[in-house]
Amino acid sequence: MTDRAELFMRNTDAFSWYLETDPGLRATIVAVAWLDQRPNFDLLSARLEQATRLAPRFRQRLLEPPGRLAAPRWVGADFDLSLHLHRIDSPFPHTPVTVTDFARIQAMNGFDRTRPLWEFTLVEHLVAERAALVMKVHHSLTDGVGGMQLASLLFDTTGETLPPDDVPVPEFGRVPGTAELVRESLAYDWHRAFETVRHGLSGVLPATMHVARNPLRSMSDTLATVRSVARFVEPVPHTLSPIMTGRSLDRRLDMIAVDLHDLKRAAKSVGGTLNDAFVSSVSGGLRRYHELHDASVPELRITLPISIRKADDPVGGNRITLERFKVPVGMVDAAERVRVTGEQCRAAGDDRAQPLSDVIAGTLNLLPSGVVGSMLKHVDFVASNVAGISAPIFLAGAPVSGYYAFGPTSGSAVNVTLLSYNGTCCVGFTIDSAAVSDYDALMRCFREGFEEVLELAGDHRPVEFAHGPRQENSA
Repeated sequence: MTDRAELFMRNTDAFSWYLETDPGLRATIVAVAWLDQRPNFDLLSARLEQATRLAPRFRQRLLEPPGRLAAPRWVGADFDLSLHLHRIDSPFPHTPVTVTDFARIQAMNGFDRTRPLWEFTLVEHLVAERAALVMKVHHSLTDGVGGMQLASLLFDTTGETLPPDDVPVPEFGRVPGTAELVRESLAYDWHRAFETVRHGLSGVLPATMHVARNPLRSMSDTLATVRSVARFVEPVPHTLSPIMTGRSLDRRLDMIAVDLHDLKRAAKSVGGTLNDAFVSSVSGGLRRYHELHDASVPELRITLPISIRKADDPVGGNRITLERFKVPVGMVDAAERVRVTGEQCRAAGDDRAQPLSDVIAGTLNLLPSGVVGSMLKHVDFVASNVAGISAPIFLAGAPVSGYYAFGPTSGSAVNVTLLSYNGTCCVGFTIDSAAVSDYDALMRCFREGFEEVLELAGDHRPVEFAHGPRQENSA
């Protein structure tokens, strides 16, 4: 915790932090672990206490320097586990819907910014004495990959209920006063500028040699980078969808389950990846929903989170960059849609502006939040694919039967997050109620979109609704 850079929030995280002056842009992640039985609550508490000691960020809060001299600084908090871990009884009729109803409220409510930015709630006494753990975490604490790393600290690979090892309580030092915080912020800014110049100078000689040997190629590379940065920050003046235009603070959460092997097999049948098949399934569902409302569209704008996590990055933390681009929606041929979507996703992953995302975010943070936030509300949807856990896991002795993540809409109409668990693609949907008036119809369309892609490889397990079949009539 002594590294100056780790004391301050990354600019990309500060970007979403500042945007939260608009509650519709809250960067809250909610995940639900479905349990086949009630876990040992005392053991769960002990495991979570240990996890927060091994991932100290979960025991810290944020302190904002005056005038945004630097990104917010992480400081120690008066940590009390009982303020972050709760247990409640499921209300009647004790079905999974009661859990997702609770989770949607969690997703819509903000955090107490004077405390660490997370809350876990154990929902007990579901049908057949099952339970669920609802995990609410601010995106600045972790991304999807980091969340899976943190899960390894809390969940077990066996049903044994052994007490956790004793881990020392991390020390953070005292909280700086205003004058000290200003000095630290200025020192951080100077350090960041120095490192930027140093890294830039280290590449001057090789770059000069490259220009001397390949002047036309160098000019072309420079122009390509400039164009890439321009696309990265390009304002989005309107939604491409003519019907999913409304935005509100109200959210709906839902889930479907897709066989992981079947979806991989479908992707492979046309030379694609799991992510290609996933995004194409989502876009296929959106095509059907628009056609249902006599509003066909050739393409929609997507925000795709791309992991930039390195092997030596700390456990947890947020290591993603966000790419915005258009994907085909009106393309009826599922195989062709998978191929084209894959090409566009890979092009986004190779974007020249990606390594500059933290610097770009630092510049955008100087602009009024309303200016930057307004363009996010014209993105049509977010799709996130998170590599999860391949084997069964247990929580304080209770087997986990499903693990779903519900990402923030970030101003879009819907966020679709795929988290793989034990051979199943657990697909969570966070839907802005103002953007989607025909909620049940949209979920049926998403199911059909996945079925359409799965059929590329022939026989497959059917896509399952976690809340049972949808009514055939529109809402």
